[in-house]
Amino acid sequence: MLHDVIEIGEEVGARKTFLWVIDWPGWCRSGKDGPLAIDALIDHGPRYAHVAAEAGTEAPTDASARDLSTVESVSGNGGTDFGVPSIITERDARPVDAAMAARFAAIVGAAWTLLDRLATTAPPELRKGPRGGGRDRDKVIAHVIGADHAYAREIGLRLPEPTFDDRAAVEAERAAILEVIGRPSDGSPLADRRWTQRYAARRIAWHALDHVWEIEDRSEPA
Repeated sequence: MLHDVIEIGEEVGARKTFLWVIDWPGWCRSGKDGPLAIDALIDHGPRYAHVAAEAGTEAPTDASARDLSTVESVSGNGGTDFGVPSIITERDARPVDAAMAARFAAIVGAAWTLLDRLATTAPPELRKGPRGGGRDRDKVIAHVIGADHAYAREIGLRLPEPTFDDRAAVEAERAAILEVIGRPSDGSPLADRRWTQRYAARRIAWHALDHVWEIEDRSEPA
């Protein structure tokens, strides 16, 4: 399929490069260098298609490397090399209209839906790495819930921290996050802090999906 140019951003650290598809939160992958990051981004297109479908939309996930255009490149930091896309860019400060905000919120919500689905379908014990490392399923999910609580504070929310088994509290915090992400925005930092709406959607969706795909990859075949 022919595509319009697909704009991507690039965050380059000393040991890791992150790429993300602009306007599609969570379609973000990393590599030891730019070409490896591009390979990972393209390879995960079909997996991101499931996220877009869950959100009720369609992303250009059958793209190839020649369809991509890097429109923003920023230097990373220690967070980048640790494995976290950490830089809030100039494009993250662009306005978000009502339709775009609704799509961002739907995608973040879809990422959580896929995570919740894995909580009931993935094996409790996940395949370990070469040296036996890695959390098991429930600890991965608890980690995402804990991170989302920290992210909620970054966008101005002050709610009790949910525990893994308190579904009502988890859903309440997620609903509050989606309400913020789903509002039109002029691109200013949220709640007079650092994170903009675009960066919040990108960071939160990336983190949930990174662990969704981790659980999928580390699940033993049925």
